[in-house]
Amino acid sequence: MGVLITVLAVFAVAGLVLLALSVRNVQQYEKGVVFRFGRLLPDIRGPGLRVIRPIGDRMRKVSVQTEVLGIPPQGSITADNVTLTVDAVVYFKVIDPVKALVNVRNYPAAVSQIAQTSLRSVIGRADLDTLLSDRDHINAELKKVMDAPTEEPWGLRIERVEIKDIALPESMMRSMSKQAEAERERRARVIAADGEFQASQRLSDAAATMADTPGALQLRLLQTVVDVSAEKNSTLVMPFPVEMLRFFEHQSRESDGASDGRVTHRSARRPAAPAGVVIPEPAIPAPAITPALSLSGERVGSGGKRIGSRAEVARERRDNWPTRKDAEESLNG
Repeated sequence: MGVLITVLAVFAVAGLVLLALSVRNVQQYEKGVVFRFGRLLPDIRGPGLRVIRPIGDRMRKVSVQTEVLGIPPQGSITADNVTLTVDAVVYFKVIDPVKALVNVRNYPAAVSQIAQTSLRSVIGRADLDTLLSDRDHINAELKKVMDAPTEEPWGLRIERVEIKDIALPESMMRSMSKQAEAERERRARVIAADGEFQASQRLSDAAATMADTPGALQLRLLQTVVDVSAEKNSTLVMPFPVEMLRFFEHQSRESDGASDGRVTHRSARRPAAPAGVVIPEPAIPAPAITPALSLSGERVGSGGKRIGSRAEVARERRDNWPTRKDAEESLNG
C-alpha cells in the first residue's frame, strides 16, 4: 500500500511539472511563436494562458509595441560640401512576428544599422539649407528609404524617423551668423529706403497742392505755430520766407546804386533822326582830371599835389571822379 501511494505521488509530481512546462503566459502586447522540434508551427498564440507540449515545443514571445531606437551621431558631408554631425531617432514596430524571428537575427540591431546607413545616404543628397529649413522633407525621405528593406522582408514597420540635432562646425556657425546679420541689415535698409520713398511722394503731392493753393501754405504755417506754442516754450520760432529776404536785398542794392552819383554803363537816349539824315555820335569830352601818376617814384594828384599813400590816391580819385550830373551836362553840350 505504501508503494502504491509513493508511485501515485511521483506521477502527481511529474504531472504537475509537465503541466508547469506546458503552460505559457502571453501578455496583451505580445505574440507567441511556437517551434516544435525546430519547425515553425503556423498558429500564432495570442495573449493569455497557452498550452504547448512540454517536450519538443519551444515558444518565442515577440513584442508588438512601438519601439524607440536612437541612432548614434553620424558624421557626413552634404551636397554642398559641408561637414556636419547628425543624430536621429527611429520609431518602429513588429507587424509580422514570424518574419521578425525567422528572416532576421536581432532585428533591433539590424534596424539601427540600416538607419545609420540611410541617414548618411540622405544627408549626402541634401544641401545644408534643406537640412536646416525643411526637416519634414528629410524625415519623410528617411522613412521611405528605411521602409523598403524592413517592412516586407523583415516584418517591421517604420512608423516615424526624426532628426534630433544637427551639429555644425564652429566656423560654419560664425559664417551663418554673419550672413543672417547681413540679411537683417539689408532688410532694414530696404524698409527705410521704402519709407523715405513713400514720404517723398507724399511731400511732393503736398507741395503740388500748396503750389496750386497759396492759402494752404499759410494754413500750414499757422498750424506749425500752434504746434510750437502748445509746448509752452518761452521762445517762438517764426519761419520767414527766403523770397522776401531776396526782395529786400534787391531793393537795398537798387537804393545804394541810386544814392551813389557815379555814372553807370547806360547809354543816353537820343531823339529819332529823320529819314536820310545821319546824326553823328556826340563826342564825350574827356574830364579835365589828371590821374594820379607815378613820377620818379612819387604820386601826383589833380592839382599837382604830391600824394604819398595809396589811401590818399584812392581818395583823390573818388573826389575828382565825374558824377552823373557832370556826364549829362557834357553830353547835352
